[in-house]
Amino acid sequence: MNQFKPIFLGTVDPRSEMAGFRRVANSQKCVRAGGHHNDLEDVGRDLSHHTFFEMLGNWAFGGEYFKEEACSMAWELLTQVYRIPEERLWVSYFDGDPKAGLDPDLETRDIWLSLGVPASRVLSYGPQENFWEMGDTGPCGPCTEIHYDLAGGVGAPQLVELWNLVFMQHNREADGSLQPLPQRHVDTGMGLERLVAVLQGKHSTYDTDLFSPLLSAIHQGDAYPELQRNSAQIANLVSEDEAAFLASLQRGRRIIDRTLRSLGPSDLFPAEVAWSLSLAGDLGLPLDLVELMLEEKGVQLDSAGLERLAREEAQHRAQQAEPVQKQGLWLDVHALGELQRRGVPPTDDSPKYDYSLQPNGGYEFGTCEAQVLQLYTEDGTAVASVGKGQRCGLLLDKTNFYAEQGGQASDRGYLVRAGQEDVLFPVARAQVCGGFILHEAVAPECLQIGDQVQLHVDKAWRLGCMEKHTATHLLNWALRQTLGPGTEQQGSHLNPERLRFDVATQTPLTPEQLRAVENTVQEAVGQDKTVYMEEVALALTAQVPGLRSLDEVYPDPVRVVSVGVPVAHALDPASQAALQTSVELCCGTHLLCTGAVGDLVIIGERQLSKGTTRLLAVTGEQAQQARELGQSLAQEVKAATERLSQGSRDGVEAHRLSKDIGRLIEAVDTSVMPQWQRRELLATLKMLQRRANTAIRKLEMGQAAKKTQELLERHSKGPLIVDTVSAESLSVLVKVVRQLCEQAPNTSVLLLSPQPVGKVLCACRVAQGATPTFTAEAWALAVCSHMGGKAWGSRVVAQGTGSTADLDAALSTARAYALNQL
Repeated sequence: MNQFKPIFLGTVDPRSEMAGFRRVANSQKCVRAGGHHNDLEDVGRDLSHHTFFEMLGNWAFGGEYFKEEACSMAWELLTQVYRIPEERLWVSYFDGDPKAGLDPDLETRDIWLSLGVPASRVLSYGPQENFWEMGDTGPCGPCTEIHYDLAGGVGAPQLVELWNLVFMQHNREADGSLQPLPQRHVDTGMGLERLVAVLQGKHSTYDTDLFSPLLSAIHQGDAYPELQRNSAQIANLVSEDEAAFLASLQRGRRIIDRTLRSLGPSDLFPAEVAWSLSLAGDLGLPLDLVELMLEEKGVQLDSAGLERLAREEAQHRAQQAEPVQKQGLWLDVHALGELQRRGVPPTDDSPKYDYSLQPNGGYEFGTCEAQVLQLYTEDGTAVASVGKGQRCGLLLDKTNFYAEQGGQASDRGYLVRAGQEDVLFPVARAQVCGGFILHEAVAPECLQIGDQVQLHVDKAWRLGCMEKHTATHLLNWALRQTLGPGTEQQGSHLNPERLRFDVATQTPLTPEQLRAVENTVQEAVGQDKTVYMEEVALALTAQVPGLRSLDEVYPDPVRVVSVGVPVAHALDPASQAALQTSVELCCGTHLLCTGAVGDLVIIGERQLSKGTTRLLAVTGEQAQQARELGQSLAQEVKAATERLSQGSRDGVEAHRLSKDIGRLIEAVDTSVMPQWQRRELLATLKMLQRRANTAIRKLEMGQAAKKTQELLERHSKGPLIVDTVSAESLSVLVKVVRQLCEQAPNTSVLLLSPQPVGKVLCACRVAQGATPTFTAEAWALAVCSHMGGKAWGSRVVAQGTGSTADLDAALSTARAYALNQL
């Protein structure tokens, strides 16, 4: 019923085809593998549940018919048209819910009895079975179910639900309460697979001709042309996901086996390891699959630990989550129902298109004279007037404000009362609710129903939105030109600051593709093409090759936006114009010429999900600034490349260059700049960083070799070397220790290196034949603790730092500790 929610909620656009629906019958694809109505746990446990199935439905909107007609028609179809024996049909009805204040649906019970259903086959159940809800909030109501007896009177009944008739009478509010809907509706659903099983005398839906003889016909995939059209993409996605899952599964098995080898016979499998394997961790394996893998090996999972980790993760997400934005004023289903009952016409928002391009290149936006039809308080209560300082919602007979829709941010501005032009009522935003435009404002003085007002949009804000919206259309077209005509938009959002565009892609865009997209947009902008806009009959747009539209309901007539080509010519199927330029169905506000976009730069790109890429872009002056910053950073990268090519004579300079490269990587990664350039510069910088680190290692190895030789000449062969040496870094000191031990494997070594302002570096390694109690970590800790510092490492090698002015005392501590262990 998801597609009909706007009708139930009263938010349907009154200009759309859907607004005229009264009686509807349909068949639709349904997936029940998640969400509020989830059949996943039942699939495979019986012979009638599916994750994907076809739902047959009939609907009555606005009280066109209700319980008696719905039950009568259902009974007639099943018993007289399909000739299903009446004695095999059972029905259930809602038994009420005293806690919610709901009485039993005796009306439906009596209807079934009047149709001849014996009382013994009319059953009553509570809200769990016979009160249908779409989710935690929204339209809901009692339902009556028709069941079929598979046993056919032999033994106990084996009932399977065949048809569910839902009577939408209530709305579940956000606070959990139930309120009556302004209008009543009927929503019924019957699974095609179950109906076919009944008609063909099969106990299992899988034994019907839907799943056997027709499989070959299904392969010939006309009922669902999108499967054939996207077959390559579907196959690629499935193959990639399968390969990724199998790789994760193999790795998961190895981790499980390795973990099990370290467990005792009665130990629980660690929750931390299971968590790392799960969807919430690193590998993305479902937890129930991890549990099944452990069950096969006879191992029990630490469930309590897993629950603790889940709680911690939930708390962490709650702390990291973005603060919830303040809920704006909204007309709920009850407010909309009251407006419709009173016959209040939808808001005339055609003045939002009342603007023109002046000879000087600027835009002139007209004002709008309107009358206040209704006022609302912050909690949505309808009132006749509002007082000073009150935040309120205004419903007017007309407006020039663009209400947020189609991905474009709402207008903002102000209004004044007629005859009182010096008192401004700021309007923060406008929203569309079922064809009514609600303005969110703060009243500096009293305002009441019937007042005449004049509306003024914020010109700079509106112009910024127009620039971004036209740029969004050009971006959409440029992506198709670059990636191919099959490229599909998945969504977008824009405001004066930047635009966001989601596009279906097989793989992330390459830097070359990103640059090509920008160049295509720049070309259209540079030509300063005229943007044509016109309302046409929706039917005229149905067969136009290349016309861009999203999978949503459009009003009729619909607004067409065409760049560079008049709308009439663009909609002529013979012209093919929509394949050569941007032509879209769109209700947004646009520039009248493309030149005002100035420039477009894609500044960000990330994978939203498998097959969907989100692009972020800026235009105009922001785009120019992004290009300038990109060029500046490119010059710094070039300079770093030249420094590296010249080579470094000492470690200090090499380390300084490595740190400079690291700072450049961070700057390039976080700056507002062209994404294609960011990707290229990051690739260059990471290569430079590898080269710089290699150069550092070579320098340090050379320095270490020289100092190692000096120490070997100073110390005769023996079980212990404790000494000081000059070293530029802890890394060099560790390398000296390693080389000493490689040349004198039976010698334990500890070296100290004095640094500026009294700091001392420490590194040590114990010989291969040392006693088990003599560990490098303990040795370094004893010395560094003496210097007021810290140490870390393993049994064989360790390092640390401290501060002391008395190196001899530190060396004495090191020798004494080692001799005691040796």
